[in-house]
Amino acid sequence: QVQLVESEGGLVQAGGSLRLSCVASGLTFSRFGMGWFRQAPGKERGFVAGISGSGRSIGYVESMKGRFAISRDNAKNTLYLQMSSLKPEDTAVYYCAARRDTNYSTRIYEYNYWGQGTQVTVSS
Repeated sequence: QVQLVESEGGLVQAGGSLRLSCVASGLTFSRFGMGWFRQAPGKERGFVAGISGSGRSIGYVESMKGRFAISRDNAKNTLYLQMSSLKPEDTAVYYCAARRDTNYSTRIYEYNYWGQGTQVTVSS
């Protein structure tokens, strides 16, 4: 079966950096669009960044452009999210998601598989 396993998040100071990874198994990784989402306490889960199966198409929420970078290594079945200049408002549970389409989507309901989520806490 398909499994998405995120790396541990962690506690980081404001202005710091953190890289999340998500290892996929049970699927042909390069055929899946991938996304990162996050959910802060009391808020709905929302799109952060997405990447197509080939890696050639990438998209971000506007507020994260220039601070976050999504990438993937299809040889390793791994998705990454490099986060820098972190702010306390980036505190959330971060999820990776896979879509049975080579294009990514910004819509939660268009993803078929989800990781368990990993907590990222940014202290001020």
